[in-house]
Amino acid sequence: MARNDIVVGTDGTMAGAAAVRWAAAEAARRNVLLRIVHCFDWDYDSSRQGCSSGSADAARQLADAVTSAALHQARAVAPGIWLEADALIGDAASHLVEVSDTVALVVVGSRSRGGLAGLLLGSVSRRVAVHASCPVVVVRGREDLGDGPVAAGVDLSARGELVLQQAYETAEALGSELRVVHSCTPAVTPWVGTVPAAAPAYFDDDGERERLHTVVGPWQDKFPQVSTTLTMSHQPAAGALAAASRQARLLVVGSHGHGTVAGTLLGSTSLSLLHHADCPVLVVRTRGMGPSSRDFRP
Repeated sequence: MARNDIVVGTDGTMAGAAAVRWAAAEAARRNVLLRIVHCFDWDYDSSRQGCSSGSADAARQLADAVTSAALHQARAVAPGIWLEADALIGDAASHLVEVSDTVALVVVGSRSRGGLAGLLLGSVSRRVAVHASCPVVVVRGREDLGDGPVAAGVDLSARGELVLQQAYETAEALGSELRVVHSCTPAVTPWVGTVPAAAPAYFDDDGERERLHTVVGPWQDKFPQVSTTLTMSHQPAAGALAAASRQARLLVVGSHGHGTVAGTLLGSTSLSLLHHADCPVLVVRTRGMGPSSRDFRP
């Protein structure tokens, strides 16, 4: 597969169907191939006892029905896109992580069978978001996204630069506004000796705002047509970004937080948003820190 292709995983649930529809619209916007993948487990050696000889055929027929339905869902959204569909035997997360090294984007639903609507992230979606080597979109929250802004959670590190690049490129392609959200938690006022229980917290708002403008300014200059709103919050980042997701059409976050191993772990903020955001979440990754963010091209 070419590096500009999109792959979407579906399990035949409503969440899987939502992922297919979102991926189809994105493939149409980019004018690229969409490959639909459905995986089912069938271990003949461990399953043959007590199973009829037609069980494997029945499992294959069910898998083919899921992929056929997904093709119809994609064509209903974007009739003219290039489509492929495969029903594969094996673990879904393993297949999607493997293919992530050769495509531009992997799209998954927010939960698998048995998940609690609006809350739980399916194990497949979580494993793909954590381990994929290309950007991943987890489709969740409301499906009627309207013309809301792109929202991006930005810290003041190199990861923030990658998120900004992707957020600006996406907002420009969609003709959307961009809302940059930066959370700065308070420091405790220094005291000599014992700190009183009710010691006030202080915020270096001016200094933090200046640093945020320094990081965002060059991107605003590069994308002058993208209307940008900077929001500083004293809430924890997950809460501030979850609030922003209620009006956003896409939420862009980094792939990992402080102290994690690049390419293997999501930061706590990003992981929380995969459970609770009210719109699709794009996890920016880089190949080799991982993939270049250019691989997720609008």
